[in-house]
Amino acid sequence: MIDESVLLESRTLRTSALDRIEVLDRVKTLSLLPNGLHVTTAMVATYFGVTVEAVRQLKARHRQELTANGMITLRGSDLAEFKRDILSRYPGSYPQPRSSLTLFPRRAVLNIAMLLRDSEVARRVRTYLLDVEQATRAELDGPALDDRIDQRIAHVLGKTVVPMFNALIEASGEHQRELVAMREGVRRIEQRLRAHHARLRRLEYRRP
Repeated sequence: MIDESVLLESRTLRTSALDRIEVLDRVKTLSLLPNGLHVTTAMVATYFGVTVEAVRQLKARHRQELTANGMITLRGSDLAEFKRDILSRYPGSYPQPRSSLTLFPRRAVLNIAMLLRDSEVARRVRTYLLDVEQATRAELDGPALDDRIDQRIAHVLGKTVVPMFNALIEASGEHQRELVAMREGVRRIEQRLRAHHARLRRLEYRRP
């Protein structure tokens, strides 16, 4: 099991996990602004159970990475438009910023979860991400697709096709020799597939 702290150190690993935004709500419900897309710095702090200043410091240290994952800061006419179209509808719930407003989509919030050290919620998100990654790798490390196909074909040949030939041979007189030859050919294919599967298993057991 990979320790969750590796996400704190590896941007490459963080990037590979950023599409799993559903993890956020599985760990704890993330409340969004009325547009259904963003959260503010204060809302991020509430979600992770840390101070607003802790989020601001993280934002300052990792601005480039967070910006690449959707973090934006609204000012001027963009801020005025956002206040008019979104925040003004809920004046009792959301403070009206005067000069700027930083917004985070879910992807940026997940990014913060992989950077924030002193948060139990962030730690749980990282652990959940790595559990999902480990489960995915275990599934991929299972039998190869070609191997599974070979096993299925061998099963069908042995359980369906060969018995069918047996029935045809018993019921046929004129073409019995041809049917026997065809049945033996099918049996040889089945045996080769099973032998191939056995060799693959032996090779896997020999891996260091």
